[in-house]
Amino acid sequence: MTGRKKILIHFFVQNSTIIVFIVIFCLASFSSDVFLSNRNITNLLRQVAALSVVSFGMLLVVLTGGIDLSVGSVMAVASVTFALANATLGFFPSLFLTLLVCLVMGMFSGFMVAKMNMAPFIATLAMMIIGRGVALNAANGSPIQIKDPILTLLGRGYIGAIPVPVFAAFVTFVLLYIMLHYTAPGRIVIAVGSNEKAVNLTGIKVDRYKMLVYSLSGVLAGMGGVLTTSRTSVGSPILAEAFELDAIAAVVIGGASLAGGKGRILNTLFGVVILGTISNIMNLKDIPGYNQLVVKGLIIVIAVYLQGIQLSDLAWIKKITRILKSN
Repeated sequence: MTGRKKILIHFFVQNSTIIVFIVIFCLASFSSDVFLSNRNITNLLRQVAALSVVSFGMLLVVLTGGIDLSVGSVMAVASVTFALANATLGFFPSLFLTLLVCLVMGMFSGFMVAKMNMAPFIATLAMMIIGRGVALNAANGSPIQIKDPILTLLGRGYIGAIPVPVFAAFVTFVLLYIMLHYTAPGRIVIAVGSNEKAVNLTGIKVDRYKMLVYSLSGVLAGMGGVLTTSRTSVGSPILAEAFELDAIAAVVIGGASLAGGKGRILNTLFGVVILGTISNIMNLKDIPGYNQLVVKGLIIVIAVYLQGIQLSDLAWIKKITRILKSN
């Protein structure tokens, strides 16, 4: 295989998420006349805004070699906390209190992982169950109606031509992009996932950075919960059930390694949009939701397979090319 072909194949492998997004977007555009309408694109962006924010937090955890199964429950706690607090405190104090509660939940997950040496899967699974129970108890198992004009503006308003939730997700993306690419904590987070022992030997307190990413994941899940709640103005204890699976899927589709140390926030964003586009076009085609789950699962399998491909594994391309030429 020539050097030029290797470079080309390497490019396609490294940018498989973006290529998959372009293919899916083009197919969606041709399959429905409604897809490219301003109204549908705006709805699509609103729908993926909360998932984007939560997936960014999930990426931070995954970069350290961890996983956070509690984000869906944290979103539910955020929704209920905001609804209960908003009745007496108003929007901004309620938002602060909500994010503070979610920060504590994330810190506790990080404490179990970093200080108690619990497996991330077990620690966050426990928090997932605890959080869902707390949300159901606090709301007495019933949705809570919220009447707040600022919340309505958050869910349905615009900043210029940009929906407010999309603007919030974009600001979050920019801040985390800067953190991961241009700050020491961001580089250390990636280094911890790549080789935790080596980072420890340099004298860096790895446990602090593990607690940091779980704390940030909790806060971002709280933001996602408020953004989702703003679309319906209802605090729901059953909000975001299985949402953690979509967040993990977006991160994996974006090319991040669940072993840690590998992942790009831009690719995670594309992973989110891929999932949103698939759901959107299937809704436009009136395809049942359970079929959407099958398609999402297949895309995850393909994404993980593409991640594992190395140039040395692509010898079969050369063989196929020879066979075609000989015929």
